[in-house]
Amino acid sequence: MKTLSIAVVGSGGAGALTTGNLLLEAAARLGCYGIQTRSVGPQIRGGEAAAMVRLSDEPIDCISDRFDIMLAMDWNNVHRFAPEILLDENSLIIGDPAEGEVPPALTRSNPQRREVAIGALAKQVRKGRANMIALGVIAEVIGLPDAAVIAVLEKQLGKKGEEALLSSLDAITAGRAAAAGIEPRRLPVNGSAGTAKWIITGNHAAGLGAIRGGIKFVAAYPITPATEVLEWISKALSRTGGTLVQAEDELASINMILGASFGGQPSLTATSGPGLSLMVESLGLAVSAEVPIVVIDVMRGGPSTGIPTIAEQSDLNIAVYGLHGDAPHLVLAPNSVTDCVATTQWSVFLAEALQTPAVVLSDQYLGQARCIIDAPQTLPLRGERLLATDAGGERYQRYAVTESGVSPMAIPGLPGCQHTADGLEHNPIGTPSSTAADHQTQLDKRQRKLTQFDFGDRWADIEGDGELAIITWGSVTGAVREALGRLRAEGGGGIRLVSIRLLTPVQPERFAGALAGVKRVLLIEQSHSAQFRHFLAAHYRLPEDIEILNRAGPLLFRAGEVYDRIKSWSGV
Repeated sequence: MKTLSIAVVGSGGAGALTTGNLLLEAAARLGCYGIQTRSVGPQIRGGEAAAMVRLSDEPIDCISDRFDIMLAMDWNNVHRFAPEILLDENSLIIGDPAEGEVPPALTRSNPQRREVAIGALAKQVRKGRANMIALGVIAEVIGLPDAAVIAVLEKQLGKKGEEALLSSLDAITAGRAAAAGIEPRRLPVNGSAGTAKWIITGNHAAGLGAIRGGIKFVAAYPITPATEVLEWISKALSRTGGTLVQAEDELASINMILGASFGGQPSLTATSGPGLSLMVESLGLAVSAEVPIVVIDVMRGGPSTGIPTIAEQSDLNIAVYGLHGDAPHLVLAPNSVTDCVATTQWSVFLAEALQTPAVVLSDQYLGQARCIIDAPQTLPLRGERLLATDAGGERYQRYAVTESGVSPMAIPGLPGCQHTADGLEHNPIGTPSSTAADHQTQLDKRQRKLTQFDFGDRWADIEGDGELAIITWGSVTGAVREALGRLRAEGGGGIRLVSIRLLTPVQPERFAGALAGVKRVLLIEQSHSAQFRHFLAAHYRLPEDIEILNRAGPLLFRAGEVYDRIKSWSGV
């Protein structure tokens, strides 16, 4: 695999993130795969920002171990990104000498340094902008042809008028000229036009999966980092006959989708940890009343308000255990940006088929990363619930005890199928009941429909074989997968990967099969308290020889550090 990693940094409003976006899109036109992540300061406005782009000749799902190029339009608070933008003696820092000194935290590894008067050049161009100068500098250094850059600018700036486009092109030309003497760091592709690819974020991918699964109603309250799910899906719903309502808060959101689903419309909301906390009681109502809904939780650092702009896998406990009482439900987790499509679609399918809530655990890294990917596969999965047609002259049993645990669900207004649906325990016809027999019967029924369902092979990604296994979940999978790929390329096989997608209901027989013959396990997760490790220990039989690699956000796992840990752990 050939890769090239570039970081563009600057003060809020300098346009660092725009530069990264344009760079990613131009590279996609040449056939590159890639991923762009971002890091921003804690300020509401005006804080520092970094766009981090990794380009490759093969699909990638994780950030880079190091950066080949770092371009700074200014140095205001850039030192805060030093732990995320790793440089070495082969890295190149490009900065404006008029905008301050390079922070010592970025020069300890002795990177190469070049100066470009970005601000002064921007002033020489009519309505010139520093970020377009920066784009020109980077385009020259990495060999990004004019045709690709111009095509992206025409697409992005066309609505702003000819003057804005010409100004940007002039600034890029000036940036190219200023970078003419800088040693090149070339693209990982040959620069010719490539096969058409998609550029998508994990949040947009989750929205696409929801639409493919059949979602028709969405209610939600904006929250970082989940808001983009709602922004994307609102437009998609308007084209597919659905509806989105921006509710006044998270409590209203989940209760609105409960009502819509009760009325027959597959429904969804998206939130992050603080919002999920508010939704817990209504999730229990969905379990008790057996109303299918989907809740996408784009996890961020916690507890409380935490760090809204970073990724962390620390909502696992609340998603799995947060509902009071015995409340079996679905919890699923995509393990890549592309997988956000399939896993969200599958979640809609499962929620509708099993008449229960499904929580989808994405995170800030997956949700807000922009990726160049191949077109996601369209799956033959569309949510369909078992509907009642009529009561056949008998009293309608909304919660009839069936072998599968799934009972026919009536749409309100269907003659003869009136029933009570609330949070109280009930008998088969829905009448509230406090008897031990009814409680036990309904508990068994709600559990049985999940434990007896055949989830197939989609419950986890299992790759490789051997007596050693890496177990992980969610966004950490990308770094683990790449690290194992490096080991295999060196002849170091014999290690299998198990990335769990279906967290609940647990799958003990399938898990045992996935670890058949395994003697040692390494668990890797992005959680300070090792929530995933404790979850596995509570529900699965694990080998005695277990090690764990865990930490909190905001520092993501990189393939290189995972590679080093696997080598030291395995002795390969």
